[in-house]
Amino acid sequence: MNFSLKHLAASTLILASLSSFTLTAQANITPQQSAAILKTFSDTSVTDFRQFLGGLAKSDLGKTDNLGSAISAFLDNKTLTPDQQNEIHRLLGLYARVKYGAAATETLRELVAIPTFRVEGVDQHDNPEFIKIADKIKGLAQAFNLNFRNIDNRVYEISLEGSSDEVVGIHAHADVVPVTPENWVLKDGTKLDPFKVTLIGDRMYGRGTEDDKNGIVVALYAMKVIKEEKLPLARNFKLLVDTTEETTGDAIPYYFEHNPTPNYNLALDGGYPVVIAEKGYGTVMANFAKRKAEGKGAEIISMTGGMATNQIPSTSVVTLLSEKPVELAASLQKAGAEYAKSNGGNFDVTAKVDGKDVKLTVTGVSAHSSEPESGINPVSRMLGFINSLDGKVALKHNHITDAARYAADNWGLDYLGGKLGVGFSDAFMGPLTASLTYVGMDDKAFKLAVNLRVPKGKSPETLKTEIADKLDAWSKKTHIAVAFDYSIAEPMYRNPEGEWVKALLAVASENLGMEHKYGTSAGATSVHELPNGVQFGLARPEVKYTGHTDNEFKMVDQFLLDLQIVTEMMGRIGQLPKL
Repeated sequence: MNFSLKHLAASTLILASLSSFTLTAQANITPQQSAAILKTFSDTSVTDFRQFLGGLAKSDLGKTDNLGSAISAFLDNKTLTPDQQNEIHRLLGLYARVKYGAAATETLRELVAIPTFRVEGVDQHDNPEFIKIADKIKGLAQAFNLNFRNIDNRVYEISLEGSSDEVVGIHAHADVVPVTPENWVLKDGTKLDPFKVTLIGDRMYGRGTEDDKNGIVVALYAMKVIKEEKLPLARNFKLLVDTTEETTGDAIPYYFEHNPTPNYNLALDGGYPVVIAEKGYGTVMANFAKRKAEGKGAEIISMTGGMATNQIPSTSVVTLLSEKPVELAASLQKAGAEYAKSNGGNFDVTAKVDGKDVKLTVTGVSAHSSEPESGINPVSRMLGFINSLDGKVALKHNHITDAARYAADNWGLDYLGGKLGVGFSDAFMGPLTASLTYVGMDDKAFKLAVNLRVPKGKSPETLKTEIADKLDAWSKKTHIAVAFDYSIAEPMYRNPEGEWVKALLAVASENLGMEHKYGTSAGATSVHELPNGVQFGLARPEVKYTGHTDNEFKMVDQFLLDLQIVTEMMGRIGQLPKL
């Protein structure tokens, strides 16, 4: 049954009753109890939270000392202890998962079906797909009785009102990185549609299932639960859905030019339990002016790689022109096998005749560029292989062979900056990483990007100068003309203090069975430069992150657990008397 705000205000969730909240308070519901509760109830067996609690109280699960007393006190509108408050919020998360897990999963399917990647030459706010997803999110928010604002199609704001002026910003993003559809094939040959959620086993495959449409969905449903249960809040929540997180990053700054900045900011776009440090994002973009091929042999006329600087692809393909394509393919196939064997043997090099051309392919393992160690970069291996062919297979020299020499001499297959001699590490944040990612070509130049993730310990200007000096010296020595563009951002490091961040840590670590300590990330999110900004999931650090990869997926059980955790978090953070 529905319970009025008037009656609920008399319950123990009134804010005054929380004045004795202590940092030692915790939810004592075990993972085993949570699992048993989830098996006992279904979305058809519960109508609202109080009915859910009443049913639980009558079961053997609800008769344990810790659960029984918390439920009884809540339903009888008695004052709860801090531990009991947290028990109730844990149960609120479980209720959200039971009641809305299926609906949230369907909503994720609907959002993934909208292909919100960047289209060359079209601003995100003018892209019809972003207008489409804005309308979809607006419809959901209004159906959930939440306030919706579309800020010039840059940021979609969904708000849940509390009793003070304090605002907690929940950050997620609607844009996704581009896809190469032909690479979305499983090992057994199953072909996937990147923009259709395909359920195989416990995996939901689709672009955006992990990064970051799942974040939008779980936040929306958490807000829905709190709204319809009329739980009083000591502060406001604003879900800010970014549209340029994967590209220019200008949507959130645009929003803050026209709207106040939230006092606290959580990105549902990183790692659990609570990430308080993010490496600085950097790019070294090398531009090789197109030049006429010189010498004898085959000519490389094109090369593919990552479609974005933050994306390590699974394949890199080079097209070569040759008067003797069959002989060339055989020579490249033999040389490729030797190169792969002598460089780890964990990638494939194949060469096939394609009409009058030869297609040379290096196949590795795709990864997010913030975690190069989790992939096998085909771009760096392709460039290294091309450069290694000098004296083995005749190639004409042009802008692409220039780029291959640049990559091999300065970056190699190492992703720690060791080849160039610029590597360094921070004890907490880890090492600098440097990954050859984006490959682009237009009428004027061949472009090759190295994506940097920079920990604290060296200023961006110092690092930029070091890299520039070394690359300029290489250019002068080799007489290869390159135009470089550099951008390196400051890393983020927060001093974790305040009850809010400690509560975040408790919620995540207790539900996930993780060690009770703060984390660091190589991925930069939209809270990087915002006050009190941290990451709060939704990825587990011990599991390979599939965002930005071919065959991106989200585990069903983890998605439902995210919904549970985010609901508990919002209920708990929303009612702390002081953050």
